[in-house]
Amino acid sequence: SERGNQGNKSKENFEEYKVVYPNTIVANSMNILIGSVGLSKYEGCVSPVYYVYMAKPQVDIRYMNYLFQMEPFQKRLRQFANGILEIRLRVSSHDILHQKVAVPAYDEQQVIADYLDETCSQIDEIIAEAKKSIDEYKELRQGIIFEAVTKGLDKNVEMKSTSVGWIGTVPSHWRVAKIRQVAEFYNGDRSSKYPSGDDIVSEGIIFITSNNLGYIVLNTNVSTNKFITKQKYDDLGGAKLRINDIVFCLRGSVGKCAINKTFDEGTIASSLVVIRAKKVDADYLNYVLQNHRITDEAIVNAIGIGSLNLAAHDISEFYMPIPPEREMQDIVRYLDDKVGNVDDLISEKESLIADLEAYKKSLIYEVVTGKRRVV
Repeated sequence: SERGNQGNKSKENFEEYKVVYPNTIVANSMNILIGSVGLSKYEGCVSPVYYVYMAKPQVDIRYMNYLFQMEPFQKRLRQFANGILEIRLRVSSHDILHQKVAVPAYDEQQVIADYLDETCSQIDEIIAEAKKSIDEYKELRQGIIFEAVTKGLDKNVEMKSTSVGWIGTVPSHWRVAKIRQVAEFYNGDRSSKYPSGDDIVSEGIIFITSNNLGYIVLNTNVSTNKFITKQKYDDLGGAKLRINDIVFCLRGSVGKCAINKTFDEGTIASSLVVIRAKKVDADYLNYVLQNHRITDEAIVNAIGIGSLNLAAHDISEFYMPIPPEREMQDIVRYLDDKVGNVDDLISEKESLIADLEAYKKSLIYEVVTGKRRVV
């Protein structure tokens, strides 16, 4: 699940499944190239798309598992992959088993495996603590945003009930309105002109996907940035991005959103929608939409629990609190400061995790290949 569900489906006939035992390596034939491989601690079964490997005599299965974890080994297997789609390239068990690898003496394998078990376990503990901190920071972030956009900054102001589930009470001088009353919605092009893989280029007009969302401001510093040519952009219908437009995710990572402060031109994937503020401060509206409570309620009320698929109409029909303009601007400045500080802390933890994961990969490679001696 950490590698993403790339279209795997369970079979109805369990007789075709393979039995897995403790201390066997389980590898996904179609996702091994992205690291879908690991050492099982359990007895159970897997679908036929998986391979199950048991160690031969004088081979420590843990050592072999670490070998499978190495990116150079996974990249080597790519040469033998077959398939049409990049995410569904399959490597045969024959090609995996016929790769030449460095195999030290059994005693040395055990020492290497013991060392990596202990060291990687320590690294994983630090990573787990960092991820826990991120979750706590994100919860704090949500609390700060919710309090500011529903209760304001004056703790002594008189409150009134709104009868709107996610909002609760608001200051008595605020009003409540449906989002469609203060903003316009624009879907991306959903016609046959929608950009295909061949239309994506290395530079040009930005094509926003959900990977650019999840921050207050649209994130453009991602390795997965996509671009289309000016000719393709002009040919498309649907949303044309402007400064201060909010991009909101309707499918998949529902609720992720961000405001555009960078691009005078651009368009969006079909799973997204552009929300353009008309009668409310765009930055304030962005903070309202950042609040997960509105997304959760939209999912439950619009299409039922468990479904991660919204329409722009679903969001447009939901209510939002609206303070006077000056108060709205004060709230934006307050949240820019407070949320910005929390986001900085989250970024530090994410950077730590990235560094630790890179170090772990490097450590496994160096120790398994004998470049760092631990014997």
